[in-house]
Amino acid sequence: MINHLYTVSAAGSDPTVNLAAESVLLENVPSDSLILYLWQNDNTVVIGRNQNYYRECNAANIAEDHVRVVRRPSGGGAVYHDMGNLNFTFIAKDEDYNIAHYYAIIIKALQKAGIEASLSGRNDLLVNHAKFSGSAYYHHHGSSYHHGTLLINSDLTKMPLYLNPDPLKLKANGVDSVRSRVMNLSELQPSLSIDMMRNLLVQACEEYYQLSVEELPFPSEKQLEQYRELYRSEEWIKGKNPPFDLELSNRFEWGCLTIGFQVNRGIVRKVSVSSDAMEQAQILMIPSMLEGVRFESAALSSAVNQEGKLFKEISLWLKEQEF
Repeated sequence: MINHLYTVSAAGSDPTVNLAAESVLLENVPSDSLILYLWQNDNTVVIGRNQNYYRECNAANIAEDHVRVVRRPSGGGAVYHDMGNLNFTFIAKDEDYNIAHYYAIIIKALQKAGIEASLSGRNDLLVNHAKFSGSAYYHHHGSSYHHGTLLINSDLTKMPLYLNPDPLKLKANGVDSVRSRVMNLSELQPSLSIDMMRNLLVQACEEYYQLSVEELPFPSEKQLEQYRELYRSEEWIKGKNPPFDLELSNRFEWGCLTIGFQVNRGIVRKVSVSSDAMEQAQILMIPSMLEGVRFESAALSSAVNQEGKLFKEISLWLKEQEF
Protein backbone atom coordinates (compact mmCIF):
# COMPACT_ATOMS: atom_id res chain seq x y z
CA MET A 1 0.00 0.00 0.00
CA ILE A 2 1.29 3.44 -0.93
CA ASN A 3 1.78 5.56 2.19
CA HIS A 4 4.40 8.00 0.89
CA LEU A 5 4.57 10.04 -2.32
CA TYR A 6 7.81 11.53 -3.58
CA THR A 7 8.69 13.62 -6.60
CA VAL A 8 12.09 14.11 -8.24
CA SER A 9 12.79 16.57 -11.05
CA ALA A 10 15.82 16.47 -13.33
CA ALA A 11 17.61 19.80 -13.60
CA GLY A 12 19.35 19.11 -16.91
CA SER A 13 18.58 17.50 -20.28
CA ASP A 14 21.52 15.09 -20.68
CA PRO A 15 19.92 11.71 -21.49
CA THR A 16 22.72 9.64 -19.91
CA VAL A 17 22.33 11.54 -16.63
CA ASN A 18 18.55 11.29 -16.70
CA LEU A 19 18.50 7.56 -17.46
CA ALA A 20 21.15 6.98 -14.78
CA ALA A 21 19.02 8.87 -12.25
CA GLU A 22 16.02 6.73 -13.16
CA SER A 23 18.05 3.59 -12.46
CA VAL A 24 19.34 4.95 -9.14
CA LEU A 25 15.80 5.81 -8.04
CA LEU A 26 14.58 2.34 -9.04
CA GLU A 27 17.37 0.77 -7.01
CA ASN A 28 16.59 2.88 -3.93
CA VAL A 29 12.80 3.30 -3.92
CA PRO A 30 11.51 2.79 -0.35
CA SER A 31 8.80 0.28 0.51
CA ASP A 32 5.17 1.51 0.55
CA SER A 33 6.26 4.51 -1.54
CA LEU A 34 5.74 5.89 -5.03
CA ILE A 35 8.28 8.12 -6.76
CA LEU A 36 7.14 10.36 -9.60
CA TYR A 37 10.25 11.31 -11.57
CA LEU A 38 9.86 14.09 -14.18
CA TRP A 39 12.59 14.75 -16.73
CA GLN A 40 13.44 16.01 -20.21
CA ASN A 41 16.01 15.05 -22.84
CA ASP A 42 16.99 17.49 -25.56
CA ASN A 43 17.56 16.44 -29.18
CA THR A 44 17.77 12.73 -28.34
CA VAL A 45 16.71 9.44 -29.87
CA VAL A 46 15.91 6.77 -27.27
CA ILE A 47 15.72 3.16 -28.45
CA GLY A 48 14.22 0.18 -26.63
CA ARG A 49 16.27 -2.51 -24.93
CA ASN A 50 15.91 -5.09 -27.70
CA GLN A 51 15.99 -2.87 -30.76
CA ASN A 52 18.69 -2.82 -33.44
CA TYR A 53 20.30 0.63 -33.57
CA TYR A 54 21.16 0.36 -37.26
CA ARG A 55 17.66 -0.67 -38.23
CA GLU A 56 15.77 1.84 -36.07
CA CYS A 57 17.92 4.96 -36.55
CA ASN A 58 18.80 7.12 -39.56
CA ALA A 59 22.49 7.31 -38.67
CA ALA A 60 23.38 9.88 -41.36
CA ASN A 61 20.80 12.45 -40.22
CA ILE A 62 21.59 11.79 -36.58
CA ALA A 63 25.29 12.47 -37.15
CA GLU A 64 24.67 15.55 -39.29
CA ASP A 65 22.35 17.14 -36.72
CA HIS A 66 24.38 16.06 -33.66
CA VAL A 67 21.50 14.11 -32.14
CA ARG A 68 22.22 12.08 -29.00
CA VAL A 69 21.27 8.38 -29.08
CA VAL A 70 20.73 6.32 -25.93
CA ARG A 71 19.29 2.89 -25.17
CA ARG A 72 16.93 2.41 -22.22
CA PRO A 73 16.56 -0.83 -20.20
CA SER A 74 12.84 -1.19 -20.96
CA GLY A 75 11.27 -2.72 -24.05
CA GLY A 76 9.14 -0.96 -26.65
CA GLY A 77 9.99 1.20 -29.63
CA ALA A 78 12.24 4.12 -30.52
CA VAL A 79 11.22 7.70 -29.72
CA TYR A 80 12.58 11.20 -30.30
CA HIS A 81 12.83 13.62 -27.35
CA ASP A 82 13.22 17.39 -27.39
CA MET A 83 12.42 20.12 -24.88
CA GLY A 84 8.78 20.17 -25.99
CA ASN A 85 8.38 16.69 -24.53
CA LEU A 86 7.99 15.82 -20.83
CA ASN A 87 9.02 12.37 -19.62
CA PHE A 88 7.44 10.77 -16.56
CA THR A 89 8.46 7.73 -14.52
CA PHE A 90 6.39 6.08 -11.78
CA ILE A 91 8.65 3.95 -9.55
CA ALA A 92 7.60 1.53 -6.80
CA LYS A 93 8.35 -1.81 -5.19
CA ASP A 94 6.69 -4.67 -7.05
CA GLU A 95 4.07 -5.22 -4.33
CA ASP A 96 2.91 -1.60 -4.70
CA TYR A 97 3.35 -1.27 -8.47
CA ASN A 98 0.11 -0.67 -10.40
CA ILE A 99 0.20 0.49 -14.01
CA ALA A 100 -3.56 1.15 -14.10
CA HIS A 101 -3.13 3.69 -11.29
CA TYR A 102 -0.45 5.58 -13.20
CA TYR A 103 -2.51 5.85 -16.37
CA ALA A 104 -5.44 7.07 -14.27
CA ILE A 105 -3.21 9.78 -12.75
CA ILE A 106 -2.06 10.99 -16.19
CA ILE A 107 -5.63 11.05 -17.52
CA LYS A 108 -6.75 12.92 -14.39
CA ALA A 109 -3.97 15.51 -14.85
CA LEU A 110 -5.04 16.06 -18.45
CA GLN A 111 -8.66 16.48 -17.43
CA LYS A 112 -7.50 19.32 -15.20
CA ALA A 113 -6.11 20.92 -18.37
CA GLY A 114 -9.42 20.41 -20.17
CA ILE A 115 -8.22 17.47 -22.27
CA GLU A 116 -10.08 14.16 -22.42
CA ALA A 117 -7.64 11.32 -23.18
CA SER A 118 -8.02 7.56 -23.43
CA LEU A 119 -5.76 4.53 -23.20
CA SER A 120 -5.25 2.53 -26.40
CA GLY A 121 -3.92 -1.00 -26.19
CA ARG A 122 -1.37 -1.46 -23.43
CA ASN A 123 0.82 1.59 -23.72
CA ASP A 124 -0.50 4.48 -25.85
CA LEU A 125 -2.54 7.49 -24.75
CA LEU A 126 -4.71 9.09 -27.42
CA VAL A 127 -6.86 12.14 -28.06
CA ASN A 128 -9.14 11.99 -31.09
CA HIS A 129 -7.35 8.82 -32.28
CA ALA A 130 -3.97 10.61 -32.33
CA LYS A 131 -1.13 9.50 -30.05
CA PHE A 132 0.54 11.97 -27.69
CA SER A 133 2.09 9.53 -25.22
CA GLY A 134 3.78 6.13 -25.33
CA SER A 135 4.96 4.06 -22.39
CA ALA A 136 7.28 1.21 -21.49
CA TYR A 137 7.87 -0.84 -18.35
CA TYR A 138 10.83 -2.32 -16.51
CA HIS A 139 11.20 -4.74 -13.60
CA HIS A 140 14.45 -5.25 -11.68
CA HIS A 141 15.24 -6.93 -8.36
CA GLY A 142 11.86 -6.41 -6.74
CA SER A 143 11.19 -2.90 -8.04
CA SER A 144 9.50 -1.66 -11.20
CA TYR A 145 8.85 1.46 -13.20
CA HIS A 146 6.40 2.70 -15.77
CA HIS A 147 7.86 5.49 -17.89
CA GLY A 148 6.72 7.36 -20.94
CA THR A 149 6.46 10.55 -22.96
CA LEU A 150 4.03 13.45 -23.03
CA LEU A 151 4.18 15.52 -26.20
CA ILE A 152 3.37 19.10 -25.25
CA ASN A 153 4.91 21.19 -28.04
CA SER A 154 7.56 18.96 -29.54
CA ASP A 155 8.91 19.50 -33.07
CA LEU A 156 7.12 16.61 -34.76
CA THR A 157 8.90 17.20 -38.06
CA LYS A 158 12.09 15.78 -36.51
CA MET A 159 10.75 12.28 -35.88
CA PRO A 160 10.83 11.00 -39.48
CA LEU A 161 14.32 12.48 -39.94
CA TYR A 162 15.89 10.33 -37.23
CA LEU A 163 13.66 7.27 -36.88
CA ASN A 164 13.15 4.41 -39.35
CA PRO A 165 9.82 2.91 -38.30
CA ASP A 166 9.37 -0.76 -39.10
CA PRO A 167 7.24 -1.03 -42.27
CA LEU A 168 5.52 -4.08 -40.80
CA LYS A 169 4.39 -1.99 -37.83
CA LEU A 170 3.17 0.89 -40.01
CA LYS A 171 1.27 -1.51 -42.24
CA ALA A 172 -0.37 -3.12 -39.21
CA ASN A 173 -1.51 0.31 -38.00
CA GLY A 174 -2.74 1.41 -41.43
CA VAL A 175 -0.49 4.49 -41.57
CA ASP A 176 2.36 5.57 -43.78
CA SER A 177 4.50 7.84 -41.62
CA VAL A 178 5.61 8.53 -38.06
CA ARG A 179 4.21 12.06 -38.25
CA SER A 180 0.68 10.94 -39.08
CA ARG A 181 0.38 8.97 -35.83
CA VAL A 182 1.25 11.63 -33.26
CA MET A 183 0.11 15.03 -32.02
CA ASN A 184 1.06 17.70 -29.48
CA LEU A 185 -1.25 18.45 -26.56
CA SER A 186 -0.72 22.16 -27.23
CA GLU A 187 -2.76 21.70 -30.42
CA LEU A 188 -5.75 21.26 -28.09
CA GLN A 189 -4.69 23.64 -25.31
CA PRO A 190 -2.23 26.29 -26.62
CA SER A 191 -1.65 27.59 -23.07
CA LEU A 192 -0.42 24.20 -21.82
CA SER A 193 3.30 24.35 -20.95
CA ILE A 194 5.84 21.84 -19.64
CA ASP A 195 5.83 23.46 -16.19
CA MET A 196 2.03 23.44 -16.10
CA MET A 197 1.97 19.75 -17.01
CA ARG A 198 4.51 18.97 -14.26
CA ASN A 199 2.31 20.70 -11.67
CA LEU A 200 -0.85 18.99 -12.89
CA LEU A 201 0.77 15.55 -12.66
CA VAL A 202 1.87 16.21 -9.08
CA GLN A 203 -1.59 17.50 -8.13
CA ALA A 204 -3.32 14.52 -9.76
CA CYS A 205 -0.98 12.14 -7.94
CA GLU A 206 -1.76 13.74 -4.58
CA GLU A 207 -5.51 13.62 -5.23
CA TYR A 208 -5.43 10.03 -6.45
CA TYR A 209 -3.62 8.70 -3.38
CA GLN A 210 -4.94 11.32 -0.93
CA LEU A 211 -1.37 12.01 0.19
CA SER A 212 0.97 15.01 0.07
CA VAL A 213 4.01 14.82 -2.17
CA GLU A 214 7.48 15.30 -0.69
CA GLU A 215 10.38 16.35 -2.92
CA LEU A 216 13.47 14.13 -3.03
CA PRO A 217 16.90 15.41 -4.08
CA PHE A 218 18.30 14.41 -7.46
CA PRO A 219 20.82 11.53 -7.14
CA SER A 220 24.43 12.54 -6.48
CA GLU A 221 27.26 12.34 -9.02
CA LYS A 222 28.68 9.36 -7.13
CA GLN A 223 25.36 7.51 -7.31
CA LEU A 224 25.01 8.29 -11.01
CA GLU A 225 28.55 7.37 -12.06
CA GLN A 226 28.14 3.62 -12.59
CA TYR A 227 24.95 3.94 -14.61
CA ARG A 228 26.25 6.88 -16.66
CA GLU A 229 29.17 4.76 -17.79
CA LEU A 230 26.72 2.12 -19.00
CA TYR A 231 24.31 4.47 -20.76
CA ARG A 232 27.02 6.34 -22.68
CA SER A 233 28.99 3.26 -23.77
CA GLU A 234 28.98 2.47 -27.49
CA GLU A 235 28.54 -1.24 -26.83
CA TRP A 236 25.35 -0.65 -24.81
CA ILE A 237 23.93 1.85 -27.31
CA LYS A 238 24.79 0.14 -30.59
CA GLY A 239 25.40 -3.44 -29.47
CA LYS A 240 27.44 -6.05 -31.24
CA ASN A 241 26.16 -6.59 -34.77
CA PRO A 242 28.09 -9.41 -36.49
CA PRO A 243 26.96 -10.43 -40.00
CA PHE A 244 24.18 -12.99 -40.14
CA ASP A 245 23.44 -15.56 -42.82
CA LEU A 246 19.67 -15.11 -42.63
CA GLU A 247 17.22 -12.67 -41.06
CA LEU A 248 13.54 -13.36 -40.52
CA SER A 249 11.03 -10.65 -39.60
CA ASN A 250 7.38 -10.77 -38.61
CA ARG A 251 4.73 -8.57 -37.04
CA PHE A 252 2.82 -10.07 -34.13
CA GLU A 253 0.02 -8.59 -32.05
CA TRP A 254 2.57 -7.83 -29.30
CA GLY A 255 5.14 -6.19 -31.64
CA CYS A 256 7.68 -6.63 -34.43
CA LEU A 257 10.42 -9.26 -34.19
CA THR A 258 13.55 -9.84 -36.28
CA ILE A 259 15.77 -12.88 -35.70
CA GLY A 260 19.22 -13.14 -37.28
CA PHE A 261 20.92 -16.53 -37.66
CA GLN A 262 24.61 -17.42 -38.10
CA VAL A 263 24.72 -21.02 -39.32
CA ASN A 264 27.70 -23.36 -39.67
CA ARG A 265 27.40 -26.98 -40.85
CA GLY A 266 23.67 -26.92 -40.34
CA ILE A 267 23.82 -25.75 -36.72
CA VAL A 268 22.80 -22.30 -35.44
CA ARG A 269 25.98 -20.81 -33.96
CA LYS A 270 24.82 -17.27 -33.19
CA VAL A 271 21.45 -15.55 -32.90
CA SER A 272 20.49 -11.89 -32.72
CA VAL A 273 17.05 -10.55 -31.89
CA SER A 274 15.57 -7.08 -32.22
CA SER A 275 12.04 -6.19 -31.21
CA ASP A 276 9.83 -3.37 -29.99
CA ALA A 277 7.87 -5.81 -27.80
CA MET A 278 7.20 -4.81 -24.21
CA GLU A 279 8.14 -8.30 -22.99
CA GLN A 280 11.85 -7.45 -23.10
CA ALA A 281 12.90 -10.21 -20.65
CA GLN A 282 11.32 -12.91 -22.82
CA ILE A 283 12.85 -11.49 -26.01
CA LEU A 284 16.30 -11.66 -24.39
CA MET A 285 15.80 -15.41 -23.78
CA ILE A 286 15.42 -16.27 -27.48
CA PRO A 287 19.13 -16.47 -28.48
CA SER A 288 19.94 -19.03 -25.76
CA MET A 289 16.95 -21.11 -26.88
CA LEU A 290 18.05 -21.23 -30.52
CA GLU A 291 21.86 -21.32 -30.40
CA GLY A 292 23.16 -24.88 -30.86
CA VAL A 293 19.92 -26.05 -32.51
CA ARG A 294 19.85 -27.64 -35.97
CA PHE A 295 18.84 -25.07 -38.58
CA GLU A 296 15.55 -26.70 -39.53
CA SER A 297 12.07 -25.25 -39.14
CA ALA A 298 10.79 -28.04 -36.92
CA ALA A 299 13.83 -28.03 -34.64
CA LEU A 300 13.81 -24.26 -34.20
CA SER A 301 10.07 -24.26 -33.58
CA SER A 302 10.44 -26.93 -30.91
CA ALA A 303 13.27 -25.04 -29.21
CA VAL A 304 11.09 -22.00 -28.48
CA ASN A 305 7.86 -23.89 -27.80
CA GLN A 306 7.74 -22.83 -24.15
CA GLU A 307 4.96 -21.62 -21.88
CA GLY A 308 3.53 -18.22 -22.75
CA LYS A 309 1.73 -16.59 -25.69
CA LEU A 310 4.86 -14.90 -27.05
CA PHE A 311 6.88 -18.12 -27.28
CA LYS A 312 3.94 -20.13 -28.66
CA GLU A 313 3.40 -17.62 -31.47
CA ILE A 314 7.11 -17.49 -32.36
CA SER A 315 7.20 -21.28 -32.37
CA LEU A 316 4.26 -21.48 -34.78
CA TRP A 317 5.81 -18.82 -37.05
CA LEU A 318 9.17 -20.67 -37.21
CA LYS A 319 7.37 -23.93 -37.95
CA GLU A 320 5.79 -22.28 -41.01
CA GLN A 321 9.20 -21.38 -42.50
CA GLU A 322 10.64 -23.62 -45.19
CA PHE A 323 14.19 -24.53 -44.17
